[in-house]
Amino acid sequence: MAKTKEQLLNILSHFKLDENVVSAEPFGNGHINDTMKVTTESGKSKYVLQRINHLIFTNVDMLQNNIRIVTSHIREKLEAKGEADIDRKVLTFLPTNEGKYYYFDGDSYWRVSLLIPNSTSFEEVSPELSYEAGNAFGEFQSMLSDIPEGTLGETIPNFHNMEFRLQQFHDAIKENVAGRLDEVKELVDEVDKRAYDMCIQERLYREGKLRKHINHCDTKVNNMLFDTDTKQVLCVIDLDTVMPGFVLSDIGDFIRTGANTGAEDDENLDNVNVNMAIFKAYTRGYMEKAKSFLTPTEIHLLPYGGRLLTYMQTVRFLTDYINGDTYYKTHKPKHNLIRTKAQFKLLQSLEAYAKEMDLFMNEWL
Repeated sequence: MAKTKEQLLNILSHFKLDENVVSAEPFGNGHINDTMKVTTESGKSKYVLQRINHLIFTNVDMLQNNIRIVTSHIREKLEAKGEADIDRKVLTFLPTNEGKYYYFDGDSYWRVSLLIPNSTSFEEVSPELSYEAGNAFGEFQSMLSDIPEGTLGETIPNFHNMEFRLQQFHDAIKENVAGRLDEVKELVDEVDKRAYDMCIQERLYREGKLRKHINHCDTKVNNMLFDTDTKQVLCVIDLDTVMPGFVLSDIGDFIRTGANTGAEDDENLDNVNVNMAIFKAYTRGYMEKAKSFLTPTEIHLLPYGGRLLTYMQTVRFLTDYINGDTYYKTHKPKHNLIRTKAQFKLLQSLEAYAKEMDLFMNEWL
């Protein structure tokens, strides 16, 4: 439910702000949280107010504690390096008058951060931006790599757990609540024949051969801010999904979204292929910053991460279609099936380029 201006100003009054505010207007194009730019009496936009989607992030206290730990850790690293302009290179969240980093108004959870001035973001992906993105996400992981395992919680449990996603998939097949199983039998068979190979990371983790790191888990190019003038990366944003996981997630999700020559729901499958220039640019940028904390096993598996995250999204879209479209918003008939087929075509393209990608990684092994 939309809030009135008076209600928003009342919410803001619960935070420790150093300037009086006069308005809060919609800001950005995020799909999960409602975001507003806050203007002060001086006429400047200084704060960002967000309503946290607590239907997705059900443990808001854990969520904000994760973010506080991560931003504090990055700030300390930047200070140790003698970086200038630190407030533009890491997000700053403001406490409430009670010392918490969120406020509950009886209906919704809210948080406030400083607006990073003279910054912009991009939606389109190019090899140049992909290199910058890889560099930024690699440095982000590197700065957080010494946080002990167990410090952060999972804001979305089992988010990138392939075994869990396959269990959901097989539960959907068993129930077949929407009666759609016969229609997608060939796709179900394609998913099943890859299932064992796509659970490598969970098996290696149980064997002690793969560790968990702090990951961003939503590595899109629009989840970082650039300096408006220099076009240099300032900082990584959208920290809600920062949590323990495998490094394959962060490189894999960028390959899935950024290196796709088509749309995620492209009905013309001829449009859907892998842009190898973007894969190589992102990977090169990423490895420049991340190689220092990665094991040879992790480096070797990085291209597999692209196949894994694309397979995972294929499974999730197909699961939702079989369940009757209960999770993802759909905008046209059979939208989740269209998405499934587009993701599966991308997976096939990634499989075709697997050897070339593996050879590219030899530079760092």
